[in-house]
Amino acid sequence: MRKAKFFLLGLIPGLILVFFILNKKGASCSGYLPNSRVIAETLSKEFTYSDAVKAEMKFLKIDEKFLKDSIITRGNVDFEKSNAQKKPCPSYILTYPKKNPRYEIGFEKCKEQTIVQSFKKLR
Repeated sequence: MRKAKFFLLGLIPGLILVFFILNKKGASCSGYLPNSRVIAETLSKEFTYSDAVKAEMKFLKIDEKFLKDSIITRGNVDFEKSNAQKKPCPSYILTYPKKNPRYEIGFEKCKEQTIVQSFKKLR
């Protein structure tokens, strides 16, 4: 019992200290999950849109900033509908928001660019 007290006495302040140091540097462990990795890689590339996507975005009054900052950043990649092994450009289906999705985006993540192929409002 005494060893457990000493262990916790050192562990708890150590965790708090590490948390504040990593938080200050902007480090995050959430980037290691597949969903986060796909979104981060997608946002790091140049975006191109199909004509159908441009028309749908104009009709729904959604600009590129909202698409990137809200829909893609906070979206959820549906790996069951996606083709992540497709060569040379894996294709993904992303829904937003995670609960009760309202939008669905289909895109290909190529080496130099992200090609948004479909965009639709679900309800």
